[in-house]
Amino acid sequence: MSLINTEVKPFNATAYLNGEFVDVSDADLKGQWSIFFFYPADFTFICPTELGDLADNYDAFKQLGVEIYSVSTDTHFTHKAWHDSSETIGKLQFPMIADPTLRISRNFEVLIEDAGLAERGTFVVDPDGKIQIVEINAGNIGRNAEELLRKVKAAQYVRANPNEVCPAKWQEGEETLAPSLDLVGKI
Repeated sequence: MSLINTEVKPFNATAYLNGEFVDVSDADLKGQWSIFFFYPADFTFICPTELGDLADNYDAFKQLGVEIYSVSTDTHFTHKAWHDSSETIGKLQFPMIADPTLRISRNFEVLIEDAGLAERGTFVVDPDGKIQIVEINAGNIGRNAEELLRKVKAAQYVRANPNEVCPAKWQEGEETLAPSLDLVGKI
Protein backbone atom coordinates (compact mmCIF):
# COMPACT_ATOMS: atom_id res chain seq x y z
CA MET A 1 0.00 0.00 0.00
CA SER A 2 1.31 3.45 -0.88
CA LEU A 3 1.87 6.09 1.79
CA ILE A 4 0.76 8.86 -0.60
CA ASN A 5 -2.14 10.84 0.91
CA THR A 6 -1.94 8.95 4.19
CA GLU A 7 -1.68 10.84 7.44
CA VAL A 8 1.59 10.70 9.36
CA LYS A 9 1.13 8.24 12.21
CA PRO A 10 1.39 9.56 15.77
CA PHE A 11 4.88 9.79 17.24
CA ASN A 12 6.80 11.51 20.01
CA ALA A 13 10.56 11.87 19.84
CA THR A 14 13.53 13.84 21.08
CA ALA A 15 15.53 15.87 18.61
CA TYR A 16 18.74 17.84 18.76
CA LEU A 17 18.29 21.44 17.60
CA ASN A 18 20.54 24.46 18.03
CA GLY A 19 22.31 23.24 21.16
CA GLU A 20 19.23 21.84 22.87
CA PHE A 21 17.22 18.66 23.13
CA VAL A 22 13.63 19.35 22.07
CA ASP A 23 10.45 17.30 21.92
CA VAL A 24 8.93 16.72 18.49
CA SER A 25 5.62 15.03 17.69
CA ASP A 26 3.18 14.58 14.84
CA ALA A 27 1.20 17.52 16.29
CA ASP A 28 4.08 19.84 15.27
CA LEU A 29 3.36 19.11 11.61
CA LYS A 30 -0.15 20.53 11.47
CA GLY A 31 -0.48 23.79 9.59
CA GLN A 32 2.91 23.71 7.89
CA TRP A 33 4.74 21.86 5.15
CA SER A 34 7.30 19.38 6.45
CA ILE A 35 10.03 17.17 5.07
CA PHE A 36 11.06 13.96 6.79
CA PHE A 37 14.56 13.14 5.63
CA PHE A 38 15.57 9.66 6.82
CA TYR A 39 19.19 8.57 6.60
CA PRO A 40 20.99 5.42 7.81
CA ALA A 41 23.33 6.71 10.52
CA ASP A 42 25.38 9.52 12.00
CA PHE A 43 29.16 9.51 11.46
CA THR A 44 28.90 7.92 8.02
CA PHE A 45 29.87 8.89 4.47
CA ILE A 46 26.97 9.90 2.20
CA CYS A 47 24.72 11.12 5.02
CA PRO A 48 26.73 14.25 5.89
CA THR A 49 26.87 15.26 2.22
CA GLU A 50 23.08 15.07 2.01
CA LEU A 51 22.46 16.86 5.30
CA GLY A 52 25.02 19.53 4.38
CA ASP A 53 23.22 20.05 1.06
CA LEU A 54 19.93 20.49 2.93
CA ALA A 55 21.61 22.93 5.34
CA ASP A 56 22.93 24.96 2.40
CA ASN A 57 19.38 25.21 1.01
CA TYR A 58 17.53 25.52 4.33
CA ASP A 59 16.72 29.21 3.91
CA ALA A 60 14.98 28.49 0.59
CA PHE A 61 12.85 25.80 2.26
CA LYS A 62 12.02 28.14 5.17
CA GLN A 63 10.93 30.84 2.69
CA LEU A 64 8.35 28.32 1.43
CA GLY A 65 7.14 27.64 4.98
CA VAL A 66 8.76 24.20 5.11
CA GLU A 67 10.38 22.65 8.17
CA ILE A 68 12.91 19.87 7.66
CA TYR A 69 13.20 16.97 10.08
CA SER A 70 16.20 14.74 9.60
CA VAL A 71 15.69 11.31 11.14
CA SER A 72 17.98 8.39 11.93
CA THR A 73 17.83 5.57 14.43
CA ASP A 74 20.69 7.13 16.39
CA THR A 75 20.03 8.75 19.78
CA HIS A 76 19.72 12.48 20.35
CA PHE A 77 23.05 12.27 22.24
CA THR A 78 24.73 10.88 19.14
CA HIS A 79 23.16 13.65 17.03
CA LYS A 80 24.66 16.23 19.41
CA ALA A 81 28.09 14.59 19.29
CA TRP A 82 28.02 14.52 15.48
CA HIS A 83 26.79 18.12 15.32
CA ASP A 84 29.61 19.22 17.66
CA SER A 85 32.36 17.28 15.86
CA SER A 86 31.55 17.81 12.16
CA GLU A 87 31.87 21.16 10.41
CA THR A 88 29.29 20.02 7.84
CA ILE A 89 26.74 18.81 10.39
CA GLY A 90 27.44 21.85 12.56
CA LYS A 91 25.67 23.94 9.87
CA LEU A 92 22.31 22.21 10.50
CA GLN A 93 19.59 24.48 11.85
CA PHE A 94 16.75 21.97 11.55
CA PRO A 95 15.75 19.29 14.06
CA MET A 96 17.72 16.04 14.05
CA ILE A 97 15.14 13.53 15.30
CA ALA A 98 16.34 10.50 17.22
CA ASP A 99 14.48 7.25 16.50
CA PRO A 100 16.21 4.63 18.69
CA THR A 101 12.89 2.81 19.23
CA LEU A 102 12.60 2.48 15.41
CA ARG A 103 8.93 3.51 15.62
CA ILE A 104 9.12 6.49 13.25
CA SER A 105 11.16 4.54 10.70
CA ARG A 106 8.60 1.74 10.83
CA ASN A 107 5.72 4.23 10.52
CA PHE A 108 7.25 5.61 7.32
CA GLU A 109 8.11 2.07 6.14
CA VAL A 110 11.83 2.77 5.70
CA LEU A 111 13.24 0.57 8.46
CA ILE A 112 15.82 -2.03 7.47
CA GLU A 113 14.76 -4.51 10.15
CA ASP A 114 17.91 -6.65 10.15
CA ALA A 115 20.19 -3.63 10.52
CA GLY A 116 18.06 -1.37 12.72
CA LEU A 117 18.76 1.47 10.28
CA ALA A 118 16.59 3.62 8.04
CA GLU A 119 16.68 3.66 4.26
CA ARG A 120 17.34 6.97 2.51
CA GLY A 121 13.69 8.02 2.53
CA THR A 122 12.32 11.47 1.77
CA PHE A 123 8.73 12.40 2.56
CA VAL A 124 7.00 15.71 1.91
CA VAL A 125 4.07 16.26 4.25
CA ASP A 126 1.36 18.86 3.61
CA PRO A 127 -0.16 21.16 6.28
CA ASP A 128 -2.90 18.58 6.92
CA GLY A 129 -0.25 16.06 7.98
CA LYS A 130 -0.67 13.97 4.81
CA ILE A 131 2.24 12.60 2.81
CA GLN A 132 2.36 14.06 -0.71
CA ILE A 133 5.78 12.92 -1.96
CA VAL A 134 7.69 9.71 -1.25
CA GLU A 135 11.19 8.99 -2.50
CA ILE A 136 13.37 6.07 -1.43
CA ASN A 137 16.98 5.81 -2.57
CA ALA A 138 19.35 2.87 -2.33
CA GLY A 139 21.88 3.28 0.46
CA ASN A 140 24.69 4.16 -1.90
CA ILE A 141 22.85 6.96 -3.77
CA GLY A 142 22.72 10.45 -2.29
CA ARG A 143 19.88 12.92 -2.75
CA ASN A 144 19.75 16.47 -4.13
CA ALA A 145 18.21 19.32 -2.08
CA GLU A 146 17.59 21.50 -5.14
CA GLU A 147 15.49 18.77 -6.78
CA LEU A 148 13.62 18.30 -3.50
CA LEU A 149 12.99 22.05 -3.40
CA ARG A 150 11.55 21.88 -6.94
CA LYS A 151 9.23 19.06 -5.92
CA VAL A 152 8.03 20.95 -2.83
CA LYS A 153 7.23 23.97 -4.99
CA ALA A 154 5.23 21.71 -7.33
CA ALA A 155 3.35 20.13 -4.41
CA GLN A 156 2.52 23.55 -3.02
CA TYR A 157 1.43 24.79 -6.44
CA VAL A 158 -1.00 21.94 -7.11
CA ARG A 159 -2.41 22.22 -3.59
CA ALA A 160 -3.16 25.90 -4.27
CA ASN A 161 -4.36 25.15 -7.83
CA PRO A 162 -6.22 21.81 -7.64
CA ASN A 163 -7.36 21.91 -11.28
CA GLU A 164 -3.80 22.03 -12.60
CA VAL A 165 -0.88 19.59 -12.71
CA CYS A 166 2.86 20.15 -13.01
CA PRO A 167 4.53 18.36 -15.94
CA ALA A 168 7.99 16.80 -15.91
CA LYS A 169 10.84 19.21 -15.11
CA TRP A 170 8.33 21.90 -14.12
CA GLN A 171 9.94 24.93 -12.53
CA GLU A 172 8.20 27.66 -10.59
CA GLY A 173 6.65 30.18 -12.98
CA GLU A 174 6.48 27.78 -15.91
CA GLU A 175 3.30 26.61 -17.59
CA THR A 176 1.22 23.90 -15.98
CA LEU A 177 -1.43 21.65 -17.49
CA ALA A 178 -5.18 21.62 -16.94
CA PRO A 179 -6.19 17.97 -17.35
CA SER A 180 -9.05 17.52 -19.80
CA LEU A 181 -10.25 15.21 -22.52
CA ASP A 182 -8.83 17.67 -25.06
CA LEU A 183 -5.26 16.93 -23.89
CA VAL A 184 -5.50 13.15 -24.28
CA GLY A 185 -3.06 12.03 -26.97
CA LYS A 186 -1.92 15.59 -27.75
CA ILE A 187 1.07 15.89 -25.45
